[in-house]
Amino acid sequence: MKTVDFTGELTRNGQIAVPPEIAAQVPPEQQIQVILQWGASEDDDTWRTAGRGRFEAAYAEEDSVYERLIHDTPTR
Repeated sequence: MKTVDFTGELTRNGQIAVPPEIAAQVPPEQQIQVILQWGASEDDDTWRTAGRGRFEAAYAEEDSVYERLIHDTPTR
């Protein structure tokens, strides 16, 4: 599953305009799932930033071994 998010507006007739650069990423006639969010406050951004900071703080340098394994060429 691939995801992308963008900020837009719901028109008076209930339509959502998808930016062309986003629409270009979705193959024609591909089924999509739409999730609407509104009424976000500044507190939401603060909580999101704090949560991300805590998530990233748990990353240890020793964990980078997995990234190296992903990018190494196979030896077989």
